[in-house]
Amino acid sequence: QVQLAESGGGLVQAGGSLRLSCAASGLTFSSYTMGWFRQAPGKEREFVAFISGSGRSTNYGDSVKGRFTISRDNSKNTVYVQMNSLKPEDTAVYYCAVQRRLRTYDSRSSRPEEYNVWGQGTQVTVSS
Repeated sequence: QVQLAESGGGLVQAGGSLRLSCAASGLTFSSYTMGWFRQAPGKEREFVAFISGSGRSTNYGDSVKGRFTISRDNSKNTVYVQMNSLKPEDTAVYYCAVQRRLRTYDSRSSRPEEYNVWGQGTQVTVSS
């Protein structure tokens, strides 16, 4: 059974930084593209970033490009997102997820429906 556990959320002032972690178990981690998404109250789930199984390829949502960095450590079965220059509009519950397709990534990898295993989420609150 695949399980994901996010951590690292919290309250931070605008302009600050946080690093979220997502520990995975029950899968051959390096075979899967991993994604981060976020959802604010009353809004749809939004793509943040994805990273290929090898870690060599990444892609970011327009709202976080240049401020967030996704990475992974396949020896630890963990994916990270480093969030810098945080803004109040970054406030949301952040989720990591496993892409359903094995050993591939493309433009569809930014869509929530391409992911079939999700963590419980971690709250990030950015105060102004």
